[in-house]
Amino acid sequence: MAENKITGKVHFLQCLKQTFAYLTYLHRRVKHDRLTIAAGSMAYVTLLSLVPMITVVLSALSAFPVFAGLGELLQNFVIENFVPAAGEVVKTYLNEFVANAGKMTAVGVGALFVVAMMLMSSIDQALNYIWRVHEKRRPVISFSIYWMVLTLGPILVGSSIAVSSYLGSLNLLNSEAVNGLFQQTLRALPVIMSSCAFLGLYLLVPNLKVKFSHALFGALVASTLFELSKKGFALYISNFPSYQVIYGALAVIPILFVWVYLCWCIVLLGAEITASLGERKQWQLSSCEPMASKDCDVKRMAKNEQEKSSEAENNEGTK
Repeated sequence: MAENKITGKVHFLQCLKQTFAYLTYLHRRVKHDRLTIAAGSMAYVTLLSLVPMITVVLSALSAFPVFAGLGELLQNFVIENFVPAAGEVVKTYLNEFVANAGKMTAVGVGALFVVAMMLMSSIDQALNYIWRVHEKRRPVISFSIYWMVLTLGPILVGSSIAVSSYLGSLNLLNSEAVNGLFQQTLRALPVIMSSCAFLGLYLLVPNLKVKFSHALFGALVASTLFELSKKGFALYISNFPSYQVIYGALAVIPILFVWVYLCWCIVLLGAEITASLGERKQWQLSSCEPMASKDCDVKRMAKNEQEKSSEAENNEGTK
């Protein structure tokens, strides 16, 4: 019993040392990569590319008569669940901007598409920099991936939302338990979708193989931080309306920018966590070197004792 307690304490201390070593390494890594500066840059690019991307997505959805109503459904879902404050104002302005963009010529629409692709390229470069990937994909492969994300992504998400809404309107099996469970699942749908989005981002964007367990852990941490920040940001905006007092009707602009910046901090932090988990040898060195030296000393002492005992036996044999 005493030996088991000592072994358990030693194991706990080792885990504690490894956790501390990992957090220290993660902090150094985040500081080296200048996460906040990268998040600010990505937030700026996102705001510039937001209207072009929405225009491209809505144009892709409207090209298929089957998905004609998914554009508005997807937009309402994103505004309600992923923009915690000033969602209606943002929606109004975005609809006006998209309507104005729809009046542009073919050259203007092509320029909007290029700007939307630039956002995807910026995301690709930021995440590959975190994973220390220097080899770039071929332009054809990159273009295909970006095009699939801009077209198939909204179609799949919009279809899942439409199916969920349709099933939610049905009285399944006339059972309150089933309906209650289904309603809880629908409430958890934004969390599930954000987790899947982070997971796909950390698995597919880096130009190297990422372990599924590492990406899953990073996605769960990022989605949890995203939900907490969404509630906290909405609480701050509603109880401390400093932006509304200072900027008045233009308060939606800094609010949207701060929220996008916070989102990118969470996305890049999840990427840092996922990438650092794959660098186990580096962050284990600081906690394992002393332990390794102690193990070597123990082995060296045991070897010396064996040599001494063998020498003593040989001496006795010669006598």
